[in-house]
Amino acid sequence: MTPRIQALSVHLLTATGAVFAMLAMLAAVESKWSLMFLWLVVAFMVDGVDGPLARHYHVKKNAPEFDGVLLDLIIDYLTYVFIPAFALFKSGLMDGWTGWFAIIVITFASAMYFADTRMKTKDNSFSGFPGCWNMLVLVIFALEPNFWISLVLVTLLAIAMFLPLKFIHPVRTERWRMLSLPMAFAWTFFAGWAAWVDFHPESWAHWGLVITSLYLTGAGIAQQLIPERTRSKRVEKV
Repeated sequence: MTPRIQALSVHLLTATGAVFAMLAMLAAVESKWSLMFLWLVVAFMVDGVDGPLARHYHVKKNAPEFDGVLLDLIIDYLTYVFIPAFALFKSGLMDGWTGWFAIIVITFASAMYFADTRMKTKDNSFSGFPGCWNMLVLVIFALEPNFWISLVLVTLLAIAMFLPLKFIHPVRTERWRMLSLPMAFAWTFFAGWAAWVDFHPESWAHWGLVITSLYLTGAGIAQQLIPERTRSKRVEKV
């Protein structure tokens, strides 16, 4: 397989996320929430592997006519923002004016954030909450908290999108990656399992979702508060 075909294959893999987004939307329109989240989890897994593959096969060099970053952002907006916001509104978990507030704030703030050229930090983390509303909405579906709690969470995370707070990328942020990457895999597993059992209130997957979500949300901020140790190099006199 030539380098060009390999690079084009990565673009095609990324583009499958649009198909999974459509399948998730069709399920959401019919209020089949578990099926919707299963498709979103599949899209989440594709999003997790296409980046490393793109860098490995040098897609910018071998298939430059397709903008992989733009393609990824389009699909991420659908799967991370648009469909979860629609599900949160239509499900009734945030009813009345709170539902309208949530979908307006989520979609508007995320559109601005995704277009912000300052969204990435030097260590490949995110500056501000990276608009992973799919993760929050899935946890809300699983735990079904009081709508006031959901409203507070949506409001705080929307504000956090534009604050100088660091949020890790589990794959690309090198610091604590040995822990962050397994946590991301675990979150994906717990999310898929919770959706598979139709968010049964006694499912043990809910505890796993809470623990992994708290880590993935707070790890970057913790890194800002905890200075990284620098290895001192001993200079030998010759």
